[in-house]
Amino acid sequence: MKYFSLTLFAVLSLSAFSQSILLKGGMVHSGTGAEATLQDILISGNEIAKIGKNLTINGKTQVIELNGLPVTPGLISPMSNLGIVEINALDVTRDDESDILKAGFSIFNAFNPHSTGIPWNRSNGVTSAITSPGSSSFPMFGLASYFILDGSLEIKGLKDIAMFGRMGASYGSRAETLTILESLLELGQKASNTPVEEILEMRLADQLELQAQDILALNNLVNNGLPFVLETNRAVDILQAIALKKKYGLNLVLSSVEEAPMVIDQLQASGISVIIDPMDNIPNSFDELGSSLLLGKVLDQAGIKVMFSTQRSHNYHLMRQGSGNAVAHGMSYESAIRGMTLTVAETFKLGNRGSIIEGKIADIVVWDADPLEPSSFPKFVFIEGKSQDLSSRSTRLTERYTNKDDKPSSYKH
Repeated sequence: MKYFSLTLFAVLSLSAFSQSILLKGGMVHSGTGAEATLQDILISGNEIAKIGKNLTINGKTQVIELNGLPVTPGLISPMSNLGIVEINALDVTRDDESDILKAGFSIFNAFNPHSTGIPWNRSNGVTSAITSPGSSSFPMFGLASYFILDGSLEIKGLKDIAMFGRMGASYGSRAETLTILESLLELGQKASNTPVEEILEMRLADQLELQAQDILALNNLVNNGLPFVLETNRAVDILQAIALKKKYGLNLVLSSVEEAPMVIDQLQASGISVIIDPMDNIPNSFDELGSSLLLGKVLDQAGIKVMFSTQRSHNYHLMRQGSGNAVAHGMSYESAIRGMTLTVAETFKLGNRGSIIEGKIADIVVWDADPLEPSSFPKFVFIEGKSQDLSSRSTRLTERYTNKDDKPSSYKH
């Protein structure tokens, strides 16, 4: 297959050169929300060394002529199961659930850097991802971690960077869920000045069968600003979540928020960032009756920071299609790019990533056409300044079954 061969040749060629690479003449979307401009990007080591027009270089720098191709920061998935789930329907391939731990359940050590879903998403422009525990009947699912998707066996990333949970009626009583959630936050408050052993002896902790790890996680959530990603849709639940943020000083992020336009003023005033699926316009429950393709536009025009998810398991690169759909329905183009890059990095404190700025980590994608078009694909993906192999199980299968010249007759039909 020509695409696979050219990509592999490009990766091998780049690896033979020095660590300095000049991406010349690309239409650079910086991820900051600024309009795209035609720029050169000099990569030195793992960083973006310089950005400008007609940059001068030494003879050891590898030059890649982009001829105006779009360039973006590497995409960051704000919520995924990459590296911990292979087949949703097969329990033995899932490491996203715990029978004992609740709020303190961490998936970090279960991450598989060679999971089959990682090359597929990397070859579609996703250079890093936040991987979270699966949903459960408990209102707090556990701790998510951030991972670099470069295929190295070494697990690279940040451990336990956010708590994930839900508010609503997906499991059992809505009132009970909110009561338990608030009681857990109260335990987190007490953890700042009460020994863990004493909290575990309290009636609620005993009834909920909490462990020491759960109490430590609640302490980080309430007292140390750990981001709390709370899935909620109904307008009144969004208001309840805002009230919890104010009462407990939470670093709150809301996901889904289908009825957010009904409480847009309150949401805007709260300063809460959101994660949405812009493809979702058909209610999956009575909590989602307000589903609309205009959600991204409404949030963006209110100045609320928006990130993107997708309900298509393993295909987290489809947030590109979702963000493109949001733009088609009125969201700012550069806000959409920001929502897949810098907004995620800022919201989850991912350090020096998420934008094309001098001194930032060189996670960069060069696209063959508009990155918000589903038919577009990366020509080059750089993670920490290194060009990545864009092959995947999908490309290998395509190569196997489309190149039939040397195959047995059973392949030729």
